[in-house]
Order: sequence, then C-alpha cells, then structure tokens
Amino acid sequence: MALPLTLIRFPGIHLETRDAHKLRGYFGNLFKEHSPLLHNHFEDGQLRYKYPLVHYKVIQEVPMLVGLNEGAALLTELFLKVTELNIDGRTYPLMQKNLDHYQANAGLVNELHTYRFETLWMALNQENHKRYRLLSNHEEKQILLNTLLKNNLLSFFKGINIWLDGPLMAKGIFTEHVTQFKNQSMLAFKGEFITNALLPNFIGLGKAVSRGFGTVVSKK
Repeated sequence: MALPLTLIRFPGIHLETRDAHKLRGYFGNLFKEHSPLLHNHFEDGQLRYKYPLVHYKVIQEVPMLVGLNEGAALLTELFLKVTELNIDGRTYPLMQKNLDHYQANAGLVNELHTYRFETLWMALNQENHKRYRLLSNHEEKQILLNTLLKNNLLSFFKGINIWLDGPLMAKGIFTEHVTQFKNQSMLAFKGEFITNALLPNFIGLGKAVSRGFGTVVSKK
C-alpha cells in the first residue's frame, strides 16, 4: 500500500545523534499551535498514545524530520516556514534544506527484505527488560528480541493504518549497547533483520521513535 512520506533534511548543519530530541523540542515549541503531531501531546498536555507520525533524527550527522500520513502533509506545509534552527542556544541559519515528499510502498510482500537499525533500537520496556535480564543465554535473548521486533512491526503498521492481509515474519541478530535516555542509562540494540514486510527507509520501530531511536534503513 502507498504511504505518504515526507523527509526534510538540513545538510549544512552537523549534529550528534543524541541531539535528535533537541530537534523535537525546538520544532514542537516553534509550531506548537499547529498540531499535536509535532510533539505527540495534545493541547492539555496529555500524551497522544499512538504511533508518532513525525520523527526527529540525526542520521550521519545530518538533522532530519520524517513525516508519515498526516505528519507528511504537515511537514510539507511547514517547510517554507523553517528558516533557522536553535539547538542549545546556538542559532543555525538554514543555508540549505531539502524536501522529499512521495508515496512510499509499505506492507506485506512475497519476497524477503533485509534491513538494519541505523540508530539504536529501544526494544525493551520495564517489564520486558526484567524478563530479558533473567534469560540465561544468548539464544533465548535473541528469541525474545525477535518476538519484540515482530510486535514493533505490527504496531508500526497499525499506527499508519495499514492492515496486513497475511502472517508477518521477522527475524534478526542483535547486539547490546548502552545509551542515555532522559538522563538514565538504557539498554538498546543494533543489528539487522529479514522480514516479508516492505518498509520505507527512515521509519522508526520500538520506543522513542519520535526522538530518533530505532531508525530502519534497507540493506542493499
């Protein structure tokens, strides 16, 4: 199925991967009157408990915004209004910015595709973290992670209103990494996986996708 997708890049600016949440804070505040899609909160401060339709990322040092469905239309609308970035009190004039808006293919397919996590995948919530730590060997941990990956994929498709018409398969190999999230050390993962789903580049899976975690790209 076709998925409206918008990518905005700022290639003249170089940031760290960990700065993605600062992009989210900046744009969420700059355009707070426009839509809860930009920060995944409603006007009364309540969390929007759905898959985020706008993601903020830093990929290979380049700041990027990704919009899906309504988020794609919103980013296209706001593109011309973005004239600068302000990160940690430093203002970056935008000498160059790129907009790509297109219909991406997404859904189940008859062939297998391989993807990798370009940014760390936060697969574990509080309950799953305890379960993961109690597992005695690497193989058992990989089985759990593959189950969580499949659940993340199902949540992604549900969040973008694509209903799968068959069984979803996903299997990968993942390595542990420690990252900082909201001033706490968190366990996250890198790796790659094979699936019978077609995924657009730069969508996110798992926790904190609006902050740049779990970014998926095709491995060709």
